[in-house]
Amino acid sequence: MTTRPTVRLRPQANARRIRHGFPWVYANELVTDRRTKALAAGSIATLEDNDRRPLATVAITPASKIICRVLDLDPNADIATDWIKARISAAYTHRERLYDTPFYRLIHAEADDLPGVVIDRFGDVAVMQPNAAWADQLQDVLADALVEVTGVTTVIKNASGRARSLEGLDEENAVLCGAAPDFIEVPMNGAIYIADMIAGQKTGLFFDQRDNHAFVKSLSQGATVLDVFSHVGGFSLAALAGGAASAVAVDGSAAALDLATRGADLAGFADRFKTRQGDAFDVMTQMQQNGLGFDVVICDPPAFAPNKNALDAGLRAYERVARLGANLIVPEGGYLTLCSCSHTATPDKFRLACVRGIGRAGRRAQLIRTGYAGPDHPQHPQLAESGYLKALTFRIF
Repeated sequence: MTTRPTVRLRPQANARRIRHGFPWVYANELVTDRRTKALAAGSIATLEDNDRRPLATVAITPASKIICRVLDLDPNADIATDWIKARISAAYTHRERLYDTPFYRLIHAEADDLPGVVIDRFGDVAVMQPNAAWADQLQDVLADALVEVTGVTTVIKNASGRARSLEGLDEENAVLCGAAPDFIEVPMNGAIYIADMIAGQKTGLFFDQRDNHAFVKSLSQGATVLDVFSHVGGFSLAALAGGAASAVAVDGSAAALDLATRGADLAGFADRFKTRQGDAFDVMTQMQQNGLGFDVVICDPPAFAPNKNALDAGLRAYERVARLGANLIVPEGGYLTLCSCSHTATPDKFRLACVRGIGRAGRRAQLIRTGYAGPDHPQHPQLAESGYLKALTFRIF
């Protein structure tokens, strides 16, 4: 292995935290001399503590607030094909134990020991987001390892998202191997979802809500259902699979609603499914003004609080969603599921915002379930950001 650069922690940095598995080094924890600043983004380096004792193998991005990502606690680890294959193989073994169909999140970044890398599997197709500079540079090695370990035949690079811009990376999508289909049918919870492989959000479908979809499905026999911020019909199609009398999907994207309609048609739900395009807040307000009510309402908005600076405004938005959603539950009562994918909105803060919103609607509630992402989205035990998803289901009176 060729000699590689070394970088060193500042005296005030907590080396023990790194030894115990914390996966990041922040810019204010690292000695950033001229030599360190000159390193190319994505460079593999040896991290030393303040006494120059080797700590770990890291990838460095000098311009990022997360200046180092810990790749391996072995300071001499060779970050090459065999290393990558071993990480993918360990993650693959876990998913194959969980699911009997090849549709799941295969790699969940730091929690699967591949920092900054997200990979979702859609049968023979894998969609990869190399959101860190080191992974972007090794994208072909990652793709080859994916094919060898899992047997997929197509690997698509999705370069959208805020994380890549923070690393100074481009937004250019690419097919790294194989031939990419435009759409893939994904069976899940008795429904059929249509994933857009090329122009869809993120990797084309959100697998993280699988278990929360299943719970809403269990509540939906004979129910009227409203699915707000529906994307491709995640909750509404699952509810129809559970025997819902009807479901309405609301989203701002006509393309997403078209895919939801296609999924409903394929599953035989078309006669019970409707869509409404528009701003979710406006649509919910209009529905309330028109006296509409539903037995089950789900609101799964985008991240209203993507960072700490947006937290206060984000919590107010979640409170407003809760108020509007509670107002649309039929007077005799029903169920309201409220979701957040903002890691800065901690479970306690999100729950309190939801409770305030329900109270402002003049309704009472029982919290009957707290849900998170499924087990194919493991949480890194030292990284709160990896436990971003919360789904609270209330019984409304």
